[in-house]
Amino acid sequence: MIIFSAPSGSGKTTLVRHILKTFPDQIEFSISATSRPKRGVEENGKDYHYLSVEEFKQKVANNEFLEWEEVYAGTHYGTLKSEVEKIWAKGKAVIFDIDVEGGLNLKNQFKSDALAVFVMPPSIKILEERLHSRSTDSKESIARRVEKAEKELKTAELFDVFILNEHLPVACAKAEEIVKEFLDCNK
Repeated sequence: MIIFSAPSGSGKTTLVRHILKTFPDQIEFSISATSRPKRGVEENGKDYHYLSVEEFKQKVANNEFLEWEEVYAGTHYGTLKSEVEKIWAKGKAVIFDIDVEGGLNLKNQFKSDALAVFVMPPSIKILEERLHSRSTDSKESIARRVEKAEKELKTAELFDVFILNEHLPVACAKAEEIVKEFLDCNK
């Protein structure tokens, strides 16, 4: 499993999409479950598995998640066991675009079978600008995300490797190199 984690707005989704295009026969994306509402043009089953808070809590009670957390009050995210098993059954590696705590939870469970990549923004100020430019969150939500990012940046050393996402082409090349090496070592 390949885990890309980062504070919101660092570019992990962009890097994961690049990796999926680069290694389409070897890697498949794990779609997380969430209890948050859809944003913009997001689609159920493509961007996330959207669940009500009650549905999410029932899946927790049924032990259907590899990991899950309540990221913000009333907003849950998690990795469904069924999603990962479906990808492994195809003989592919699983790639995650997941928040920092979730990424560390998966790394702690799967140890050397998981590559944990931390995507580092150039600065908190640039991160905040990126969040504003997405136009998907309220000012209050952005402030919460920036506050959370400041804490998450302190966990970077707990990951196997980090990528500074200052110049996207450089970050994409570094991500390709890291993922290729991991795939080659785990054949």
